[in-house]
Amino acid sequence: MVNGNPFTPSGHLRSDHREISTMSEYEEENLMKISELTSYSRKVYTIAKIISIGESREVTSRQDNSVHTVCESLVADDTGSIYLTLWDEAIDEVEEDMVLKLNNAYVNVFRGSMRLNLGKYGSYDVLDKAPFNEVELENNMSERQVEYRRRPYGRGSRKSY
Repeated sequence: MVNGNPFTPSGHLRSDHREISTMSEYEEENLMKISELTSYSRKVYTIAKIISIGESREVTSRQDNSVHTVCESLVADDTGSIYLTLWDEAIDEVEEDMVLKLNNAYVNVFRGSMRLNLGKYGSYDVLDKAPFNEVELENNMSERQVEYRRRPYGRGSRKSY
């Protein structure tokens, strides 16, 4: 204890010169449920089970003409499901029924429906067990048609007086 305070500056309980978390890692990161996702969701941390993995296909990048492999997998938690876009080596690393903790994912809109995407800054961890018993497949967030407007670049138009 420092100055009578049993907690560290990061909010962990002090005990014999080591920190003990007062809550699990998952609670600390403010995990989102799939049903809470919107077309503007960014910095998404969630846990989902892979229900199915679609056929992979090759696409060519518009930026550098490099060829990538892409496929969509349906993932779900106890509140809903959504398609997760998998790229390149991630396709071979995951299997149906795996439970993934998605870190720093984001939602984009492809052909009018929402897709969860990891992008270059996102990652995933494979978990031994899901924190939910059953998955909700009826509430498929990707089946809802959404309109997506690109955010304007910069600060918008400036009026000159």
